[in-house]
Amino acid sequence: QVQLVDSGGGLVQAGGSLRLSCTASGNTLSPYNVGWFRQAPGQEREFVGVISWNDGVTLYSDSVKGRFVISRHNSNLLVYLRMNSLKPEDTAIYLCAATRREISRDSSTYEYWGQGTQVTVSS
Repeated sequence: QVQLVDSGGGLVQAGGSLRLSCTASGNTLSPYNVGWFRQAPGQEREFVGVISWNDGVTLYSDSVKGRFVISRHNSNLLVYLRMNSLKPEDTAIYLCAATRREISRDSSTYEYWGQGTQVTVSS
């Protein structure tokens, strides 16, 4: 069992940056591929990006590509989601998720989920 803890959300003005963190409580994130998703009120959960555990390959949604960067640190204890050039439409609850299956945009393939952290971007 892996308990994910995501943090780092907050209120930021449009054009600003935030860095979200994901860690596994009492454990390492290896050998899990770690993805980030977001969910805005009244909308379905949306894929943001994912990073593979073994070679650091990343995959991003078109809506965040070039603005968001996912990275792994400290021997797979931490995964960061660096969000730059934030827009009001990025406002959502952001959740990290982990899977031992191949990297995917499909939320149903992820086994473990964090509790979510709120990101609010003001215009």
